[in-house]
Amino acid sequence: MDFKLEFAKALNKALALDLDQLLPLIEIPPNPALGDFAFPCFTLSKQLKQAPAEIAKNLAGQLKSPSFSAFAATGPYLNAFLNKSLFAKEILSKIEKEKNKYGHQTLGKGKTVVIDLSSPNIAKPFGIGHLRSTIIGNALANIHSSLGFKVIKINYLGDWGTQFGKLITGYKHFGNAKQLKQNPIGHLLDLYVKVNSDETLQDEARAWFKKLEDGDKESLAFWKKFKTLSLKEFDRLYKLLNVKFDVLSGESLYNTKMEKTVELLKQKRLLEESEGARIVDLEKEKLGKALIQKSDGATLYITRDLTAAIDRYNTYKFTKMLYEVGSEQTLHFNQLFKVLELMGYSWAKDCIHINHGLYLDKDGKKFSTRKGKTIFMIDVLEETIALARKVMEEKNPTLKNKDTVAKAVGIGAVIFADLSNDRVKDVLFDLERMLSFEGETGPYLQYTHARATSILKKATSVKSKIDFKLLQTPEEMIVINLLSQFPSVLKDSAEHYKPHILCHYLLALAQAFNGFYHAHPVLSDDKKQTEARLLLVKSTKQVLATGLTLLGITPLAEM
Repeated sequence: MDFKLEFAKALNKALALDLDQLLPLIEIPPNPALGDFAFPCFTLSKQLKQAPAEIAKNLAGQLKSPSFSAFAATGPYLNAFLNKSLFAKEILSKIEKEKNKYGHQTLGKGKTVVIDLSSPNIAKPFGIGHLRSTIIGNALANIHSSLGFKVIKINYLGDWGTQFGKLITGYKHFGNAKQLKQNPIGHLLDLYVKVNSDETLQDEARAWFKKLEDGDKESLAFWKKFKTLSLKEFDRLYKLLNVKFDVLSGESLYNTKMEKTVELLKQKRLLEESEGARIVDLEKEKLGKALIQKSDGATLYITRDLTAAIDRYNTYKFTKMLYEVGSEQTLHFNQLFKVLELMGYSWAKDCIHINHGLYLDKDGKKFSTRKGKTIFMIDVLEETIALARKVMEEKNPTLKNKDTVAKAVGIGAVIFADLSNDRVKDVLFDLERMLSFEGETGPYLQYTHARATSILKKATSVKSKIDFKLLQTPEEMIVINLLSQFPSVLKDSAEHYKPHILCHYLLALAQAFNGFYHAHPVLSDDKKQTEARLLLVKSTKQVLATGLTLLGITPLAEM
């Protein structure tokens, strides 16, 4: 039962307004003592030729509904008070019945969402920005799936471009087969830095990339080797994060298909010559000039992205396509979507850049170096897990499966610390704060879930019929009210592409549950009271587990 809708129906009987007009006006009072829902009567004043406070008072005397125990006027607001036992029964019974499907919806039935996420660059360290893209993109994919969308997660690797000309040149001059096998990413990074710092090698690097684009066998063999070794390293990190993809793709896939894109741009009369190169002039849209093809005929990132977007629409007929990429690429995506629009693709409006801010080190500065060295994310995550295990040893030295729990806590801490921030903002990367069992952290949520699990394990169920009138204390009602909001929270998180909405909700639920737990004994000699409260504990545990799982965090039974 939708209690907000029931309130709107009661208002509908008394007013000449449609439900579609009434529903958006209904609010939730800031103070629960004022009621569970509120209807502002200002909008009716002109129509009814009465003061808002008088309208609220008259409606309070008129309205009746079995879903509400009372209606009361507070100034210009009509407040509705829920029938607490009916409300508790409706919400808790629904969670009990639907279990981990509670909150799931059919809004996306028959619709496809493509999400471009992670997308690290081959032969380079898995960057901290790519970690954000992976974590945020994965959460958005899970949340959209829960709403009934068919989700296609694409890991679009940066496996093409001028950097490969530099890598081949570097390996030709300075490469070491043994070092490449032992530490592929580290060795390739050293080669890349050496070539970049030597101006005399730049023409050779450009020539190698041109040969690669032309299908030269030797350059392709180097490219395949570098890619295979890089993917092996990336897979270690994805396994730690427990992230899987539906499609592993890359810029190289479109190397032979870009000529068609360039020809289409030419046919649409969008291409212009500029200093020997080919561009699409977007100055009128205040987006500068989109460089499509260099003077030597080599293509660019946007050329491949245009080709990829067209191919993806033809393949998936997506309802929307999300690119989870850092804010520094905003201009690129604005140009990309505008060029697609100018090419006549109506679906260009359904392409959305889901941007994110930077990771910052504990000192608040850009997290681009650590002790003067390049960051390897696999090292950072393994350090987090090791620190989590140390905390486990201190908190619970007799805990079994410490390694498994430490991994779940460490990875969960990083994921939650990222997702609990509005994605457009920068994130402070402070491992000790992230791993705290108190405050707004992942371990706090996992600990709350473990606490609920422990209570249920201790219980001896008598399976009596639940008396929902026994769940009416303020602490209990706050929890139940929050549980009722879970479906709308998932919807809001998806519609705004912001997982932090779900994170903040789970924190509020955990805090309310712990407030209830400290205020009221769950297990007592009163069997009926115990059964009612156990159902509340079970329902909270279920929603916490579902929410954490959607975020990509493992719920724990003990820690």
